[in-house]
Amino acid sequence: MMENKEELARIITAENGKPLKEAQGEIVYSASFLEWFAEEARRIYGDVIPAPAKDRRVLVLKQPVGVAAIITPWNFPSAMITRKVGAALAAGCTVVVKPAEDTPLSALALGELANQAGIPAGVYNVVPCSRQQTAAVGEVLCTDPLVSKISFTGSTATGKILLKHAAGTVKRVSMELGGHAPFIVFDSANVDRAVAGALASKYRNSGQTCVCTNRFLVQKGIHDEFVEKFAKAIEKELHVGNGFDAKTTQGPLINEKAVEKVEKHIKDAVSQGASIVTGGKRHSLGKNFFEPTLLSNVTTKMLCTQEETFGPLAPVIKFETEAEAVAIANAANVGLAGYFYSQDPAQIWRVAEQLEVGMVGVNEGIISSVECPFGGVKESGLGREGSKYGIDEYLEIKYVCLGGL
Repeated sequence: MMENKEELARIITAENGKPLKEAQGEIVYSASFLEWFAEEARRIYGDVIPAPAKDRRVLVLKQPVGVAAIITPWNFPSAMITRKVGAALAAGCTVVVKPAEDTPLSALALGELANQAGIPAGVYNVVPCSRQQTAAVGEVLCTDPLVSKISFTGSTATGKILLKHAAGTVKRVSMELGGHAPFIVFDSANVDRAVAGALASKYRNSGQTCVCTNRFLVQKGIHDEFVEKFAKAIEKELHVGNGFDAKTTQGPLINEKAVEKVEKHIKDAVSQGASIVTGGKRHSLGKNFFEPTLLSNVTTKMLCTQEETFGPLAPVIKFETEAEAVAIANAANVGLAGYFYSQDPAQIWRVAEQLEVGMVGVNEGIISSVECPFGGVKESGLGREGSKYGIDEYLEIKYVCLGGL
């Protein structure tokens, strides 16, 4: 078993450049979903409802939806599969997995492990394909009447296309789409803890996660202190390099297009008056390596605060009032995750309830875990994954009325 874990971690590092330590962590995270949903399979409870007449009994059954098409991204090539497949198998569904074209080997390796574990043939199926064929394969999965459920993690733009395809046969759909996470630091915050949380939230997987912070909002009173300490932490704690090197914390971005987007956002921000505090350019290692970057004097008119960067860029906006910060945070058309740091109990309750996101980290920069419902609001998606709620996405409710009693 240990050999399988290490080999799968090395496949992930080789496929997407993620540091080996992070890849090892992903394997543990991946396995936790299989363990969790194996246990949840025993708790798919139906119901008995008091009947409106004495000669009837009313039952509620939960049954599997059927074949589930699982479409996953490259940034967590193992965990994004097991979070979906674990729930689907526990509910009694069979699955067809279409992994990202950048990372098909992780999905195929999980297929080999499924065979070793005794999963029957035809229950866990993998359909890898080239970038050129991705759209066509996605359309087939969404339109084929034999498929009853679509679960997709990826961009909002792609999610909308899949929703349109799935509408023709009115499929059950789960969508975990793009984010634009705000990270608010109030004057009452413990600045050192906020810096540690910011480092984890922004630069995990080189900034390439849907819940990575994309906009830092820092209150005027502690703004300068936060920026100074954040810059020092970036320069001291983060090490760009080959994912197989033990000291590496930041691997390459997934491709050239990703690097170009980071460069575009920095160029736009600087042209409008932003200042580069640290980083700001491609790393000396070349290719897809980029320096962890921190910008100050950022405004809401800049691209980096309007679009999800999906890279190692941290733009900091200075604000004055709580209401202003909440308004900026909620201005996005997406709402996956949000974070804020405060030691004011009343403020914690107010802001946690007002943020228009599906997940809130209060004085925490890393919030994902198998026990907790993962998903967003607005254009960040539909449904929830993980937790006790995740299995419901793969179950139909059937009402049975027994009469003549």
